[in-house]
Amino acid sequence: MHCHILEIEFSFNGEKNVLYPVVLQTDQQLVLVDCGYAGFLPLLEKAYLKYQLALDQLTGIIITHHDIDHMGALAELKKNVPSLQIYSSAIEAPFISGKQKSLRLIQAEQMLESIPEEYKTGALQFIELLKGMQTVAVDQFLAFDREVDWLKGIEVIHTPGHMPGHISLYIPQNKTLIAADALAIENGRLEIANPQFTLDLDEALRSVKKLKQLEIDQLICYHGGSMQKDITGQLEQLLMRYTQIATKPA
Repeated sequence: MHCHILEIEFSFNGEKNVLYPVVLQTDQQLVLVDCGYAGFLPLLEKAYLKYQLALDQLTGIIITHHDIDHMGALAELKKNVPSLQIYSSAIEAPFISGKQKSLRLIQAEQMLESIPEEYKTGALQFIELLKGMQTVAVDQFLAFDREVDWLKGIEVIHTPGHMPGHISLYIPQNKTLIAADALAIENGRLEIANPQFTLDLDEALRSVKKLKQLEIDQLICYHGGSMQKDITGQLEQLLMRYTQIATKPA
Protein backbone atom coordinates (compact mmCIF):
# COMPACT_ATOMS: atom_id res chain seq x y z
CA MET A 1 0.00 0.00 0.00
CA HIS A 2 1.40 3.36 -1.06
CA CYS A 3 -0.04 6.57 0.37
CA HIS A 4 0.64 9.64 -1.77
CA ILE A 5 -0.11 13.10 -0.34
CA LEU A 6 -1.20 15.62 -2.95
CA GLU A 7 -0.57 19.33 -2.38
CA ILE A 8 -3.22 21.48 -4.07
CA GLU A 9 -2.49 25.21 -4.00
CA PHE A 10 -5.27 27.63 -4.95
CA SER A 11 -6.69 31.07 -4.21
CA PHE A 12 -10.00 31.53 -2.41
CA ASN A 13 -11.42 35.00 -1.81
CA GLY A 14 -8.03 36.42 -2.71
CA GLU A 15 -6.14 34.32 -0.18
CA LYS A 16 -3.70 31.49 -0.82
CA ASN A 17 -4.93 28.11 0.39
CA VAL A 18 -3.62 24.55 0.29
CA LEU A 19 -5.57 21.28 0.49
CA TYR A 20 -4.05 17.83 0.93
CA PRO A 21 -6.04 15.03 -0.73
CA VAL A 22 -4.49 11.56 -0.57
CA VAL A 23 -4.07 8.83 -3.18
CA LEU A 24 -4.04 5.19 -2.03
CA GLN A 25 -2.24 2.88 -4.45
CA THR A 26 -2.11 -0.91 -4.56
CA ASP A 27 -1.42 -3.31 -7.44
CA GLN A 28 -5.15 -3.33 -8.29
CA GLN A 29 -6.51 -0.02 -6.99
CA LEU A 30 -5.79 3.68 -7.32
CA VAL A 31 -8.14 5.52 -4.97
CA LEU A 32 -8.37 9.25 -4.33
CA VAL A 33 -9.53 10.47 -0.91
CA ASP A 34 -11.53 13.70 -1.40
CA CYS A 35 -11.14 15.96 -4.43
CA GLY A 36 -11.45 19.69 -3.68
CA TYR A 37 -13.70 22.33 -5.19
CA ALA A 38 -15.35 22.44 -8.62
CA GLY A 39 -12.77 23.31 -11.26
CA PHE A 40 -9.97 21.48 -9.47
CA LEU A 41 -9.32 18.86 -12.17
CA PRO A 42 -6.30 20.70 -13.67
CA LEU A 43 -4.85 21.16 -10.17
CA LEU A 44 -5.38 17.47 -9.36
CA GLU A 45 -3.77 16.43 -12.65
CA LYS A 46 -0.74 18.62 -11.93
CA ALA A 47 -0.38 17.16 -8.43
CA TYR A 48 -0.69 13.63 -9.83
CA LEU A 49 2.29 14.16 -12.15
CA LYS A 50 4.57 14.30 -9.11
CA TYR A 51 3.90 10.57 -8.65
CA GLN A 52 3.85 9.73 -12.38
CA LEU A 53 0.10 9.11 -12.17
CA ALA A 54 -2.87 10.26 -14.25
CA LEU A 55 -6.48 10.92 -13.27
CA ASP A 56 -7.81 8.46 -15.85
CA GLN A 57 -6.01 5.69 -13.93
CA LEU A 58 -8.25 6.22 -10.90
CA THR A 59 -10.40 3.25 -9.95
CA GLY A 60 -12.25 4.91 -7.09
CA ILE A 61 -12.73 7.91 -4.84
CA ILE A 62 -13.59 7.98 -1.14
CA ILE A 63 -15.54 11.03 0.00
CA THR A 64 -14.98 11.44 3.73
CA HIS A 65 -17.95 13.84 4.08
CA HIS A 66 -20.08 16.12 1.94
CA ASP A 67 -18.46 19.53 2.47
CA ILE A 68 -17.93 21.41 -0.79
CA ASP A 69 -14.13 21.47 -0.51
CA HIS A 70 -14.12 17.67 -0.27
CA MET A 71 -16.59 16.79 -3.05
CA GLY A 72 -16.98 19.92 -5.19
CA ALA A 73 -15.00 18.42 -8.08
CA LEU A 74 -16.65 15.01 -7.83
CA ALA A 75 -19.14 15.43 -10.69
CA GLU A 76 -16.40 16.66 -13.06
CA LEU A 77 -14.16 13.79 -12.02
CA LYS A 78 -16.93 11.23 -12.64
CA LYS A 79 -17.64 12.77 -16.05
CA ASN A 80 -13.98 12.47 -17.03
CA VAL A 81 -13.57 8.95 -15.58
CA PRO A 82 -17.01 7.27 -16.01
CA SER A 83 -15.78 3.97 -14.55
CA LEU A 84 -14.85 5.70 -11.29
CA GLN A 85 -16.43 4.04 -8.25
CA ILE A 86 -17.60 6.42 -5.52
CA TYR A 87 -17.47 5.40 -1.86
CA SER A 88 -18.67 7.03 1.35
CA SER A 89 -20.34 6.18 4.63
CA ALA A 90 -24.04 5.35 4.45
CA ILE A 91 -24.79 8.43 6.58
CA GLU A 92 -23.07 10.81 4.16
CA ALA A 93 -24.33 9.17 0.95
CA PRO A 94 -27.77 10.91 0.78
CA PHE A 95 -26.08 14.31 0.96
CA ILE A 96 -23.41 13.42 -1.61
CA SER A 97 -26.09 12.11 -3.98
CA GLY A 98 -28.43 15.06 -3.42
CA LYS A 99 -31.23 12.95 -1.97
CA GLN A 100 -31.06 15.09 1.17
CA LYS A 101 -30.27 18.78 1.55
CA SER A 102 -26.69 19.57 2.51
CA LEU A 103 -26.29 19.94 6.27
CA ARG A 104 -23.72 22.67 5.64
CA LEU A 105 -26.28 24.57 3.54
CA ILE A 106 -28.90 24.23 6.29
CA GLN A 107 -26.36 25.50 8.82
CA ALA A 108 -25.36 28.46 6.62
CA GLU A 109 -28.98 29.47 6.07
CA GLN A 110 -29.77 29.23 9.78
CA MET A 111 -26.75 31.35 10.70
CA LEU A 112 -27.49 34.07 8.14
CA GLU A 113 -29.77 36.20 10.30
CA SER A 114 -27.45 36.18 13.31
CA ILE A 115 -24.19 37.18 11.61
CA PRO A 116 -23.03 40.82 11.48
CA GLU A 117 -24.17 42.84 8.48
CA GLU A 118 -20.64 43.24 7.10
CA TYR A 119 -20.32 39.46 6.68
CA LYS A 120 -23.69 38.83 5.06
CA THR A 121 -22.54 39.36 1.47
CA GLY A 122 -19.88 36.68 1.87
CA ALA A 123 -22.34 34.38 3.63
CA LEU A 124 -24.87 34.75 0.81
CA GLN A 125 -22.17 33.98 -1.75
CA PHE A 126 -21.24 30.85 0.19
CA ILE A 127 -24.89 29.78 0.30
CA GLU A 128 -25.16 30.17 -3.48
CA LEU A 129 -21.94 28.20 -3.89
CA LEU A 130 -23.41 25.36 -1.83
CA LYS A 131 -26.68 25.45 -3.75
CA GLY A 132 -24.79 25.11 -7.02
CA MET A 133 -22.70 22.11 -5.95
CA GLN A 134 -23.28 19.14 -8.25
CA THR A 135 -24.19 15.88 -6.56
CA VAL A 136 -23.28 12.34 -7.62
CA ALA A 137 -24.65 8.92 -6.69
CA VAL A 138 -22.56 6.82 -4.30
CA ASP A 139 -21.76 3.32 -5.56
CA GLN A 140 -20.86 1.62 -2.30
CA PHE A 141 -21.05 2.35 1.42
CA LEU A 142 -18.05 1.94 3.69
CA ALA A 143 -18.77 0.12 6.94
CA PHE A 144 -17.51 1.76 10.11
CA ASP A 145 -14.56 0.53 12.15
CA ARG A 146 -13.51 -2.33 9.93
CA GLU A 147 -11.13 -3.07 7.05
CA VAL A 148 -12.28 -2.31 3.51
CA ASP A 149 -12.71 -5.67 1.79
CA TRP A 150 -11.78 -4.37 -1.68
CA LEU A 151 -8.87 -2.23 -0.42
CA LYS A 152 -6.92 -4.45 1.92
CA GLY A 153 -4.87 -2.67 4.53
CA ILE A 154 -7.26 0.26 5.01
CA GLU A 155 -9.53 0.58 8.04
CA VAL A 156 -12.50 2.95 8.07
CA ILE A 157 -12.85 4.90 11.32
CA HIS A 158 -16.15 6.66 12.07
CA THR A 159 -15.20 10.14 13.31
CA PRO A 160 -18.43 12.15 13.60
CA GLY A 161 -18.65 15.72 14.80
CA HIS A 162 -17.58 17.84 11.85
CA MET A 163 -20.30 15.96 9.98
CA PRO A 164 -22.37 13.02 11.32
CA GLY A 165 -21.05 10.48 8.83
CA HIS A 166 -17.48 11.77 8.65
CA ILE A 167 -14.84 9.06 8.27
CA SER A 168 -11.09 8.89 8.71
CA LEU A 169 -8.87 6.16 7.26
CA TYR A 170 -6.18 4.20 9.08
CA ILE A 171 -3.34 2.15 7.58
CA PRO A 172 -2.05 -0.22 10.31
CA GLN A 173 0.89 -1.39 8.21
CA ASN A 174 2.69 1.94 8.45
CA LYS A 175 0.60 3.48 11.27
CA THR A 176 -0.73 6.26 9.07
CA LEU A 177 -3.98 8.10 9.80
CA ILE A 178 -5.79 10.07 7.11
CA ALA A 179 -7.87 12.30 9.37
CA ALA A 180 -9.72 14.36 6.71
CA ASP A 181 -11.48 17.07 8.80
CA ALA A 182 -11.50 15.22 12.12
CA LEU A 183 -8.33 17.22 12.80
CA ALA A 184 -6.41 20.09 11.23
CA ILE A 185 -2.83 21.31 11.54
CA GLU A 186 -2.54 25.04 12.20
CA ASN A 187 0.77 26.76 12.94
CA GLY A 188 2.39 23.42 13.71
CA ARG A 189 -0.18 22.14 16.19
CA LEU A 190 -3.31 20.03 16.02
CA GLU A 191 -6.71 21.69 16.12
CA ILE A 192 -10.36 20.87 15.54
CA ALA A 193 -11.06 21.77 11.90
CA ASN A 194 -13.23 24.92 11.84
CA PRO A 195 -14.68 24.39 15.33
CA GLN A 196 -17.14 27.28 14.86
CA PHE A 197 -18.77 25.38 11.98
CA THR A 198 -18.41 21.84 13.37
CA LEU A 199 -21.94 20.49 13.62
CA ASP A 200 -21.38 18.75 16.97
CA LEU A 201 -18.23 19.85 18.80
CA ASP A 202 -18.69 17.42 21.69
CA GLU A 203 -18.95 14.57 19.20
CA ALA A 204 -15.86 15.84 17.39
CA LEU A 205 -13.89 15.75 20.64
CA ARG A 206 -15.07 12.20 21.31
CA SER A 207 -13.76 11.31 17.85
CA VAL A 208 -10.37 12.80 18.75
CA LYS A 209 -10.31 10.61 21.87
CA LYS A 210 -11.11 7.62 19.68
CA LEU A 211 -8.25 8.44 17.29
CA LYS A 212 -5.90 8.85 20.23
CA GLN A 213 -6.24 5.11 20.90
CA LEU A 214 -4.53 4.33 17.58
CA GLU A 215 -0.79 3.94 17.07
CA ILE A 216 -0.02 6.83 14.70
CA ASP A 217 3.41 7.52 13.21
CA GLN A 218 2.08 9.77 10.45
CA LEU A 219 -1.02 11.94 10.60
CA ILE A 220 -2.40 13.49 7.40
CA CYS A 221 -4.90 16.33 7.65
CA TYR A 222 -6.84 17.72 4.69
CA HIS A 223 -6.11 21.16 6.08
CA GLY A 224 -2.50 21.42 7.15
CA GLY A 225 -0.74 18.43 5.58
CA SER A 226 1.21 15.84 7.54
CA MET A 227 2.69 15.48 11.01
CA GLN A 228 5.15 12.83 12.20
CA LYS A 229 6.33 13.95 15.65
CA ASP A 230 4.69 13.76 19.09
CA ILE A 231 1.26 13.02 17.68
CA THR A 232 -0.03 11.49 20.91
CA GLY A 233 1.19 14.50 22.85
CA GLN A 234 -0.44 16.86 20.36
CA LEU A 235 -3.75 15.03 20.67
CA GLU A 236 -3.54 15.21 24.46
CA GLN A 237 -2.84 18.95 24.32
CA LEU A 238 -5.77 19.51 21.98
CA LEU A 239 -8.16 17.69 24.29
CA MET A 240 -6.77 19.51 27.31
CA ARG A 241 -7.32 22.91 25.68
CA TYR A 242 -10.98 22.14 25.06
CA THR A 243 -11.40 20.72 28.56
CA GLN A 244 -10.05 23.98 29.97
CA ILE A 245 -12.43 25.98 27.78
CA ALA A 246 -15.38 23.88 28.96
CA THR A 247 -14.48 24.28 32.65
CA LYS A 248 -13.56 27.99 32.49
CA PRO A 249 -15.97 30.13 34.55
CA ALA A 250 -18.35 32.29 32.50
